[in-house]
Amino acid sequence: MSLFNSLVVASLPVIPKSIVRIVAQRYIAGPQLVDAVRVTKELMAKGATSTIDVLGEFVESRERALHETATQASVIGAIHQHGLSAYLSVKLTSLGLDIDHEFAYQNLVSLVDMAATHGIFVRMDMENTPYTDVTLEFYRRLRREGKSNVGVVIQAYLRRSEADIRSLLEFAPSVRLCKGIYVESAEHAFQDPDEVRANYKKLLGILLSAEGRTHIATHDEELIVDAERQVRERGCDASRYEFQMLLGVREDRRDALLKNGHGVRIYVPFGEDWYGYSTRRLKENPKVAGYIAKAVLTGR
Repeated sequence: MSLFNSLVVASLPVIPKSIVRIVAQRYIAGPQLVDAVRVTKELMAKGATSTIDVLGEFVESRERALHETATQASVIGAIHQHGLSAYLSVKLTSLGLDIDHEFAYQNLVSLVDMAATHGIFVRMDMENTPYTDVTLEFYRRLRREGKSNVGVVIQAYLRRSEADIRSLLEFAPSVRLCKGIYVESAEHAFQDPDEVRANYKKLLGILLSAEGRTHIATHDEELIVDAERQVRERGCDASRYEFQMLLGVREDRRDALLKNGHGVRIYVPFGEDWYGYSTRRLKENPKVAGYIAKAVLTGR
């Protein structure tokens, strides 16, 4: 079945978007902010919190970057207006990082400052390695300017990640620890899944032993079990950590974590760029490709 699913993933470019959209509904709240608000309220009813993300990245014009910044500001407004248990996730390339670093930084500052006035948090997402240094530098700059309602993401498959984490510990950082999804060379990233898992466990131990808040972002059962063990053995207070998952993935495990008293935050993306996001998710998790095959064969 895994070979079949991998073949389906390889065939994604020729599969009609209408078919991919059927599967995308599992992972995306919808095209509009109102969809993200609705899904976040549904998750709150289950006891979960959310990270709201506007789909779209790698913008190439200042006009588009300002549009994306305004859209993300509307997310902050909606979180405040509706009293949502959620925060904003932002990709720096959507704010114009590829156009001008200072331009992107000022767009980011406008969002962080707006969020701070409402007691809302902003997570800077981590993109592929050409952006790692500048993303971490933006984080350090924000913290040195006294802005505390901001966090960063560290990807466990990168060889540099331990050094990056240790360089951030002085800030008692809020770190979302994930495996990493971008295709990276062996020079930059571990290629063997077991090496990635081992590094994830090591990095998690460093974060849980330090000051700050740790966000355990994974669907890997081995890593979830290890994380439960680590927080238990370290006696971590529930306010010091939470688990994070993607919308539509391992909902049974999400519910089990909630039942066991762990905080769980769900990544809730919305927007018109649903196709790019969906194909990335399918490539990351070929098992889900089986749903596409079913849709092709049955029309549902």
